[in-house]
Amino acid sequence: MTEHTALYVYALLPDRPDAADGVTGIDGRPLRLVRVPGTSVAALVHDAAPAPLEGGDDQVRRWVEEQSRAVDTVWERTGSVLPMTFNVLVAAEPSPEDGTAAGSPAGRSAEQRLTEWVTEQAADIGGQLEGLAGRCELRVDITVDRTAATAGGTGGAAKDTPEGGPDGLSPGMRRLMAKQREHRSRATAGQLADTLHAETRQRLLAVAEDYRDRGPTHRVAGETDVLCAALLVRREDIDAVGAVLTDLRARQPAVRVRFLGPWPPYSFIDTAHRARAEEMAP
Repeated sequence: MTEHTALYVYALLPDRPDAADGVTGIDGRPLRLVRVPGTSVAALVHDAAPAPLEGGDDQVRRWVEEQSRAVDTVWERTGSVLPMTFNVLVAAEPSPEDGTAAGSPAGRSAEQRLTEWVTEQAADIGGQLEGLAGRCELRVDITVDRTAATAGGTGGAAKDTPEGGPDGLSPGMRRLMAKQREHRSRATAGQLADTLHAETRQRLLAVAEDYRDRGPTHRVAGETDVLCAALLVRREDIDAVGAVLTDLRARQPAVRVRFLGPWPPYSFIDTAHRARAEEMAP
């Protein structure tokens, strides 16, 4: 039987006996901990077939969301977690009768392989978990609304209209004037964004333990990027980050702020443990 000879791994976490109680994962599957004797680390898993999950885009998106919710739940309970990416499987080794080469370790179960690897890497994994304890990730996306920035700096677009109003202007002249307004709008917003980037980055670094530039979470027409970043902060400093952003918004009405989280610190995790786990896939 190969139906459940693999483990689908969600995360590595501090060994807490009740961390997975009542937690469900992909497709509502009950999750459990694989505890690693002699270490303070456990793995969050469900028993699985030795084949990766495959499906359409909507189904995969749902699976990823379900996996994330499970990781978030145990993170809230344990205070630290090293999440895996989607579709990380640890498979059992084939038994000798399945053709394992002479002299190689044969027939180890998925759980044995996983615990042996965690044991080998326990110092590094435990150090990461300890270093991230009580920390979370916040995403900050700051832009400048070009229309608002231009209106604030020039008193509005009315100055672009010649005396006597637009009547009588040719379509070509109107297109030229629209392009000139757009150019001035982009230039004004770009200058403001450059000024705000340095100032805001410095203020965020004063309250965050780490800072990683990221691509925009989404783009909105008519806005110029100031910064898009992931912040590693202590939970008690979340309000301090919010205060920096609130002050920025109050001083600069053209600024738009998107503030997301708290989440497990996905952007600040050494991915070596993920790569090694992927090597044990079927």
